[in-house]
Amino acid sequence: MTVDERIAQAHLLYERAVFGGDTGALTTAEQGLDAVEADLALARGRVIHARYLADRVEDERELELELELELELFERAAAIYGRVDDARGQGEAVFWIGCFHQVVRDDNDTALPAFKRALELATQAGDQLTMSYALRHLGIADHIAGRLEEARAHLEESTRLRRELGFLPGVAANLIGLVYLAAQQERRDDAAAMLLEATDLAERTKSDGVLRSVTSAREELSLP
Repeated sequence: MTVDERIAQAHLLYERAVFGGDTGALTTAEQGLDAVEADLALARGRVIHARYLADRVEDERELELELELELELFERAAAIYGRVDDARGQGEAVFWIGCFHQVVRDDNDTALPAFKRALELATQAGDQLTMSYALRHLGIADHIAGRLEEARAHLEESTRLRRELGFLPGVAANLIGLVYLAAQQERRDDAAAMLLEATDLAERTKSDGVLRSVTSAREELSLP
């Protein structure tokens, strides 16, 4: 259910308890509101993460406070989703905990268990989008560690899922990672072909951030 639907349901359950004497409805109402709190925490955490990526917080103390809040929000969301037995929500929140440690703290050792757990939960819930994100970041961790074949396998599986979902900006982003891998493995023809596709997808979806990454890859790797 959406946030609005959960709040509306809580109101109906309140009336059922107060006017109908069904006090058991309160437990269901509380669980729904817990899920709303988790949804809000997760959304706020993502906004803070996006601001960090955009370098919009310049004061170092303010930045550190925001980052502490980001992790706290993701951890709160994961705990609440776990309490209400929402595997999909928990998987997404746990992924973001891993993303925080990998991207913000540059700590792959702490991030890896979170990504693996997120993949497990998302697979259980049939959440292909979160699966694709967990696989992508597992691939990034593998690449950093020099495990090139494992990185390729994770990124290719993430890309397959994103193609199935029609998540074309995400496909383009993954292709850039695969381009770097291919170049490192001396598969320059593959790298050039994937960079061409990434360019096309990014242009068609107006993904300017991905296009900047395409340009950087082309210049850094001297690809056409």
